[in-house]
Amino acid sequence: MADYRPALRDGVLLSEPLLHGTRTVHLVRHPGSGQSFEIGVREHFLLARMDGRRTLGDLGAAYAEEYGRRLGDANWRQLLALLGTKGLLADAPEPATAPPPDAARPANRLLRGSLPLVADADATAARLHRAVRPLLTARCVLPLLGLIAAMQLTLALHLGALLDGAATVLGHPVLLAAVFALLWLSTALHELAHGVVARHHGGTVSAIGLRWRLPMVIMYCTVDNYRFLATRWRRIQIAAAGAVMNALFLLPFFLWWLLAPASGTKDALAGLLFLGSLHAFTMLIPLPPLDGYTIVSQAAGATALATSSRAHLAATLRRDRTALAGYPRRARRVYAAYTALAATTVAALLAVLAALVHTLLTR
Repeated sequence: MADYRPALRDGVLLSEPLLHGTRTVHLVRHPGSGQSFEIGVREHFLLARMDGRRTLGDLGAAYAEEYGRRLGDANWRQLLALLGTKGLLADAPEPATAPPPDAARPANRLLRGSLPLVADADATAARLHRAVRPLLTARCVLPLLGLIAAMQLTLALHLGALLDGAATVLGHPVLLAAVFALLWLSTALHELAHGVVARHHGGTVSAIGLRWRLPMVIMYCTVDNYRFLATRWRRIQIAAAGAVMNALFLLPFFLWWLLAPASGTKDALAGLLFLGSLHAFTMLIPLPPLDGYTIVSQAAGATALATSSRAHLAATLRRDRTALAGYPRRARRVYAAYTALAATTVAALLAVLAALVHTLLTR
């Protein structure tokens, strides 16, 4: 076995190290089925070096130097059998249990389902990316972010007028339908922005379509290899792109609102700006399944952050020293910080909601 030169199948992707509970794991993605698997740090050490040039003897020597022990033949057989069963080795057959992509999709029903809108989502994302690529450079993005910040500051200083506008919109069905249609368009652009920025950073878009959970119908854009892109910063940009797009969508209406004389139109624009800004900020709330949660998870280098934080909090409240001892120091810091962030966020949301309801009812 020492002379065997294992190689991973072309297209197999490995993620960076991620916190998951008490462990540090890596994700492995099969290129054909799209299925992802978790592996430990030591397994990743070996897989990352399976390039078809190194023999098992070379890998074993590197492993022994790194971890202070050699793997026996039984260990190699177990690892290679697992990789072969998963179809991750270049000379292994495709796994028989891997379902085709369409078979895993649940059948559409009246109340819920999904519908692809394009045959080749990645080609569509590539065309959109070519059209807006000049706007994705720092020299364009930074001024746009500055305009968004100036817009939100101005709106915050005119919160009373925005609340009056929101009350006007909510009290007129025709205005409400028009604002709802514009916000739906903003949501569609939100999803496309995720795909375009992912394409900009080397991501692959697998699907663009409509998903309905009646009475709601929304667009979706699926990025296959999002979690395997090169750096956290790129993944954070992709996650934040949707909320930035929601804010950019409001800029023309903001200028219109600034220039419009006092009238019903100005009130309607104020309502749109309030509800649109609320929508954009909602996407950045650091709670699952929102984009803000994805941003925080990527910044922390963690997977299943909310679940792991709940388990850590439960062990802390029980004062279970045995369970807590299994958490590395970094994991304890990350989970405690996210627990505090989530609790603060929920308290702030409840306070803001109560203030908004009180204001709308008393104005």
